[in-house]
Amino acid sequence: MQTRNYILIASFLTLAFWPGNIFAQSNDLGKALPADILNKIPNDLNLTINENSYPLAKSEISTWLKEENYLAFDTKYSSEIENINFCQYEKSLECRLSFPYENQRHIKKKYTLSINADAIKNFVKDLARKVNKDPLDAKFEITDGRVSVFALSSPGIKLDEEKSVQILENYLLAQNFSASLDLPAQKIQPEISSDSQNNLGITSLIGSGKSNFVGSPKNRIFNIKVATNRFNGILIKPGEEFSFVKVLGEVDGEHGYLPELVIKQDKTEPEFGGGICQVSTTAFRVAINSGLEITARRNHAYPVGYYNPQGMDATVYVPLPDLRFINNTPGHILIETKIEGTELIFNFYGTDDGRKTNVIGPTITERKPDGSMKATFTQQVFDKDAKLIREDVFNSAYDSPNKYPHPGAETLTEKPKDWSDNEWKKYKKEHGM
Repeated sequence: MQTRNYILIASFLTLAFWPGNIFAQSNDLGKALPADILNKIPNDLNLTINENSYPLAKSEISTWLKEENYLAFDTKYSSEIENINFCQYEKSLECRLSFPYENQRHIKKKYTLSINADAIKNFVKDLARKVNKDPLDAKFEITDGRVSVFALSSPGIKLDEEKSVQILENYLLAQNFSASLDLPAQKIQPEISSDSQNNLGITSLIGSGKSNFVGSPKNRIFNIKVATNRFNGILIKPGEEFSFVKVLGEVDGEHGYLPELVIKQDKTEPEFGGGICQVSTTAFRVAINSGLEITARRNHAYPVGYYNPQGMDATVYVPLPDLRFINNTPGHILIETKIEGTELIFNFYGTDDGRKTNVIGPTITERKPDGSMKATFTQQVFDKDAKLIREDVFNSAYDSPNKYPHPGAETLTEKPKDWSDNEWKKYKKEHGM
């Protein structure tokens, strides 16, 4: 009786488990490809995206394929495997009960080529990084009192990754191999086109800001000029929050900057881009004088002579701290930057809505022998009817410069030939000479 029950159980397990769970099966048999597919693929496949060509070698296409080995049961096949005890390797009750020993003589090893979907997706992602490009807005300048274009706009492009993956998979499945293939991409139009200067509302000078970098070493002057050029011709849309760091972009040697002293944590040390705060400070001052709403600003850790009068500076460092403000005027604002001698100038051109800005200060409210101090100023903005619409107070607290030593910094011992007596006098005062 026990023997009969065992046979019944074995028969049930045979129906339940054989052959699907015995052998490793290919996951992509529905997308199986012929073994000689690589012989049919052209040596060079030319991908065309938005009229641009991206050549692709057969060796790279081959990485989109994967070979899978598996075992199959074939009654017409006699196994040549010396050890045919398949269940010896499976070592499972399921195998021993469901697969008769004599059937193991008909096990055949097979393989299939199939599409490696993950490899194609990764390829398309890498391709998108090469193809994708942000649109560029036109840049304008003020020439003889009129807005003119000095940098043309250009559209951006974005590869359709999902459709591209499908096209490449179908290319392999259809086996109708051509030497070129089009991949879809979307053109992205710029927000500010080259022919839009007459629709921006830029008619008047609405504010100016200035700072002086006299006494700066050559690397600092170089960095100031590089950063200043980033902002010339930039447009700020009505209602847009302007981010200084976003427009500035990367700050390193690859983007044209030289090492110079920056205030970092508890010391002053050389780093790429030292001097950029001269630009952010000037941008802060023009935003104040234009009656714009400041949404983010931080003063420097200690008072720096380049930013006199103290209390009206703005430090930045990618990604934070940032200088941000809102264009709360009716039209676009066009930024004009220029350097005259050692004076850095920011001008904002836009729509004059009749507002008036009154700046009270800055005033030093506390000064200590170690050089630490506190300062304050107030921005008052009146509308065209002389009604006060906003009043913001900006307080600054500065540590002693002695807390931020300059490791390796060199102090000039004699007046450079191209400095005036006043410049040298100011430098000696700032350096305690």
